[in-house]
Amino acid sequence: METQNSFVDEALLKRVPRWSKYLEAKLGFRNHWYPALLSHDIAEAQIVPATVCGEEILLKRVNGEVKAIRDRCLHRGVKFSEKVECYTENTITCWYHGFTYKWDDGKLCDILAAPDSKAIGRRGVKSYPVQEAKGLVFVFVGDDETTVPPLSEDVPPTFLDEDMSIHGAIYDVASNWRVGAENGFDGLHVYIHRTAELVSNTQRSLPIGHLSDSAKVEIIDGDGGPKGVYDLFANHVSVWEGKVEGKTVITGTKRVSDKPTRTTAASIWLPCVLRVDNFPDQEITQYEWYVPVSADKHLYVMTIGKRVSTEEERAAFEHEFQSRWKPIGFEGFNAQDITARIALQKYYKNDSSWLDEMLIEGDAPIIKWRELCQQHARGVQKPDNL
Repeated sequence: METQNSFVDEALLKRVPRWSKYLEAKLGFRNHWYPALLSHDIAEAQIVPATVCGEEILLKRVNGEVKAIRDRCLHRGVKFSEKVECYTENTITCWYHGFTYKWDDGKLCDILAAPDSKAIGRRGVKSYPVQEAKGLVFVFVGDDETTVPPLSEDVPPTFLDEDMSIHGAIYDVASNWRVGAENGFDGLHVYIHRTAELVSNTQRSLPIGHLSDSAKVEIIDGDGGPKGVYDLFANHVSVWEGKVEGKTVITGTKRVSDKPTRTTAASIWLPCVLRVDNFPDQEITQYEWYVPVSADKHLYVMTIGKRVSTEEERAAFEHEFQSRWKPIGFEGFNAQDITARIALQKYYKNDSSWLDEMLIEGDAPIIKWRELCQQHARGVQKPDNL
């Protein structure tokens, strides 16, 4: 079904003109910023491999700043990471024939086995723009001739706010990134979380589903800012009882409390990031990325943020994250999402499944997300980009 150039059968693409770009984007969208790792996972002089949108990248922290180049020697195509050789802090040398490149720009600066070669200085491996923010290392995967947009256009509003303290973790998930994104933004999937410890821990109400008014989903696509779909949960009519043949078989958790704990909104933003407001509790925001690795794997980059005004508040939130939100949120509540994605991947790994699915009214926000990608994604990552 796949072809070398399109990666997806052309006949299938023609059947979904409203979001054909999304169907084609198995490896994600090109010319966007993606988080590749946590800042504390790359120390000074440390070299760390990463794969983003199918591109194998090597990162190194040099004098406090993270640099990134393609993990592939120009000469015979071997990976530097197979046997790392760095004779100076600013260069990396291929272990096979001694081809040596600058971390700053990827330029070929020396060849140890052939020091008089005319190739020296004329070519280089691909280098990647890198920016660190809120404890994440972001890499821009794109074309060399493309003007690199500011990071603020590829992260949700509020994420970069100065007073927002962020903590997170990264997990490998065996599913395509689109399956991850749609699982996160799927309002009906609250059904799978009815048994999560988080519900009792936060004393929150949690319905088993909702009735959705798709006309009230907001599209945010102004020039110079992030592009996303915003779903305000106040527009939803919650479903508290699940019935089979008129008999109630499942009930949601409905509490009356002076302390509001209900999640207020979810929004999804290009290239692949969800923002959930007032989750896992009031005054906390969850931001999670579904970073493409391959056609059947993504990095689940989970973070939560809280506004702090003092170092004491910042330290208290870090302790709260490690002792409470990471175990009952990331490793409990969100682990249920991971299970669902792995199950979904068994179906959606076939291209035709994206056309055979039976979506219903409550899935309208997902369709809006696919259409937003069609209109505003800066490019599709394809095998011939690798």
